[in-house]
Amino acid sequence: MSQIQNNIWAAPRLSMRWWPVFQRNWLVWKKLAIPSLVGNIAEPLMWLVAFGYGLGALVGQIELGGEKVPYILYLASGSICMSAMNAATFEALYSAFSRMHVQKTWDGIMNAPVRLDDVVLAEMLWAAFKALFTVTAILGVMLALGISHSWKLLGAWPVLLGVGITFSCMALIFNALAKGYDFFTYYFTLFLTPMMFLSGIFFPREQLPGFVRVIADWLPLSVAVDLVRPLFLDRWPDQPLRHVLVLAGFAVVSFWVALALTRKRFRS
Repeated sequence: MSQIQNNIWAAPRLSMRWWPVFQRNWLVWKKLAIPSLVGNIAEPLMWLVAFGYGLGALVGQIELGGEKVPYILYLASGSICMSAMNAATFEALYSAFSRMHVQKTWDGIMNAPVRLDDVVLAEMLWAAFKALFTVTAILGVMLALGISHSWKLLGAWPVLLGVGITFSCMALIFNALAKGYDFFTYYFTLFLTPMMFLSGIFFPREQLPGFVRVIADWLPLSVAVDLVRPLFLDRWPDQPLRHVLVLAGFAVVSFWVALALTRKRFRS
């Protein structure tokens, strides 16, 4: 593989050649768009209905920032971030692994004048786009249900795109390490699932023990929730720059690590 750099940790060499790879994924996905979209939005909506209306009837309201808010609103504002995380993760794990390892699509693409760096960038952006597409559909359902009608929700789109970028970068690390689909179970069980319960989606992080709370406050899903939840409540988030920088930091570091590990995999 002459296109793969000898120094796997070298700075990314990126160009606009990622765009044809992105277009290729888009054209393939269009053939399966409806079942794919239904599959991506069905589970989060079931979570919302079961916990929001079911558990919400028992919980009633929850105190947030000195005011009482309906539990379904609290849950919806967190679960939309979880949906972006899951959609980006599934695409950057299972679909990207199929194209990279099973179907050998990446090998075919790199026979053209396209670097591996551009392929990885295209996969990351494609996963983030699919996440944004999914959460837009879910957000439309939430608006139809009357959960929130704040115009500030327009600010949620760039945040949710950032969530998709961050978690697709993180997932690509495990994509580069995986030998088979079963490997991804470790990522979901040991990382994503605990983070879902520590990030304030289902209950306030104030309920956590002190040392756990300190860790939870710096998780990428936590900072995403801290950015999006106030928008549902028709408020602007506190310390938005801090949250954006944390999210961006996870994305940049994760992309660099994912690219290095992918280079190593293709070089071996």
